[in-house]
Amino acid sequence: MLNDAIVKRINEVCKEREVNICDACLKGGMSPSAIYDLIKGRTKCSKIITVKRFCEGAGITLSEFFDRDYFNELEE
Repeated sequence: MLNDAIVKRINEVCKEREVNICDACLKGGMSPSAIYDLIKGRTKCSKIITVKRFCEGAGITLSEFFDRDYFNELEE
């Protein structure tokens, strides 16, 4: 599922960049609750703007975020 892959990548980015979710969200200009809702399964469909803002706060591009084979291997 796409949301699972996004959550997996968020956790990878945080580990790689040594940043926590809250800091990345705040630096990206959004409330961390959007990402936490996604992680906890309260949001079923992530918005690309949420991912983009997280990426901005973490210091990576959307291309870098989605540059993982598991995004291409998702089944609908």
